[in-house]
Amino acid sequence: MMKRPAPPDGPIDRRLSVAPMMDCTDRHFRYLIRLLTRHTLLYTEMVTSAALVHGDREHLLEFSEAEHPVALQLGGSDPAELARCARFAAERGYDEINLNVGCPSRRVRRGRFGACLMAEPDVVARCVAAMRASSRLPVTVKTRIGIDDRDRYEHLAEFVEKIAGAGCRTVIVHARKAWLSGLSPKENREIPPLRPDVVYRLKEDFPALEVVINGGIVSLDEALTHNERVDGTMMGREAYRNPFALAQADRRVFGATAATPPDRPGVAERMLAYARREIERGTRLHHVTRHMLGLFHATSGARRWRRHLSTEAARRDDAGVIREALRQVGG
Repeated sequence: MMKRPAPPDGPIDRRLSVAPMMDCTDRHFRYLIRLLTRHTLLYTEMVTSAALVHGDREHLLEFSEAEHPVALQLGGSDPAELARCARFAAERGYDEINLNVGCPSRRVRRGRFGACLMAEPDVVARCVAAMRASSRLPVTVKTRIGIDDRDRYEHLAEFVEKIAGAGCRTVIVHARKAWLSGLSPKENREIPPLRPDVVYRLKEDFPALEVVINGGIVSLDEALTHNERVDGTMMGREAYRNPFALAQADRRVFGATAATPPDRPGVAERMLAYARREIERGTRLHHVTRHMLGLFHATSGARRWRRHLSTEAARRDDAGVIREALRQVGG
């Protein structure tokens, strides 16, 4: 049995977080981000409640003690099943449980979870209440500002009021509506217009709730601007495309001071050591390095770095590939 890491004491600081993203925010990516920022809240990929109850729970819940604070995102609509998952998350040492009520994909809708649940606030409220009753962890909800024709502010306010009544104290809002028919998940991240004003209004109307804004945020400057109106900002695709954008987050967002600010070659060297340990455990090198392709984003050697990692990590499970790639950028 693996050692269960314990979460740190105290409330979670949500001023900046990295969004849960399928095929992106696995434990290897989260380890990389933690080398760049100590305080930013991290989220797992969405894990369905059925997978946790019936599948390889140890594998699905695995994370490193270095990742704290880290939240488990769940997908589901069965209160009893989600309550069991909340207990699993607490036993494993997570800091938060987040319920996905924002994903618009067709597969997710077939499972009756994600954004389609915005039309069923009573169901979501029962899920929140069940998870809170079964675990000491905070239960948060990530949602959209609306779905399809159910997109008036009054609909969102009704939804938030229901889940707040069930004990949800933090709501994370992607400031776009979602079209459940006609748009792909990628299009739903880009085509519906961003409406941060709706999220700001939600915070004004529910001052006792923590309100975190998500959607289209690409810089710490934007995050700081949003944080003047809400309690926190969640950065998504930009954090994956350009992880070094978070290198100054601890200082600029959280007011922390570091003796040695992170630098790209230093982070790459630490990921080399991490990759070596993972390979010894049976992990394929490219499962680690695929998350590192953007580390040198917008630098003169970025293309050479990406090409070497992409090509060689697929051929050889040798952590030295990372050092070879560093030489391509003069590191």
